[in-house]
Amino acid sequence: MQNDVTRIRRLSQQYAYASIRMHETVAREAGLPGTDHKYLGFIMQKGQMTAGELAALTGLTTGAVTGLIDRFEKKKLVKRQYAEDDRRKVIIVPNTKNIMALLQPLYKEFRSKSEKLIGSFSDKELKVIETYFLKAIEIMNDTTNKLNDE
Repeated sequence: MQNDVTRIRRLSQQYAYASIRMHETVAREAGLPGTDHKYLGFIMQKGQMTAGELAALTGLTTGAVTGLIDRFEKKKLVKRQYAEDDRRKVIIVPNTKNIMALLQPLYKEFRSKSEKLIGSFSDKELKVIETYFLKAIEIMNDTTNKLNDE
């Protein structure tokens, strides 16, 4: 059992490190610092939101989110818009067309190969993979929440 746990932990670490390296490279190719493009994913997934909501969603400080939005706005990936009900509230609105035009070509081959890989597994194997990811995400979210509460 311990050898299995150690082997899977090492694979998980290698996966995480490879993911970080790939996303750093994609960001650089997109002309963005670090993993800024991953935050575009949050914005695309959730749609328009306030800077405070984005900070809560990402775990970034509101100051870091302001810098992030400034960088995105310069590249015309998002725009700031005043809320109709409260002009003090600023809403971050994604420019989906520009985001997709920037990132889609950089992920095209990765997506194709990933889809082919996923297609190579049986339904039963996919269920195991799905279960692992769902439970691993839950563990990571629990850990994040506990550390944030300290």
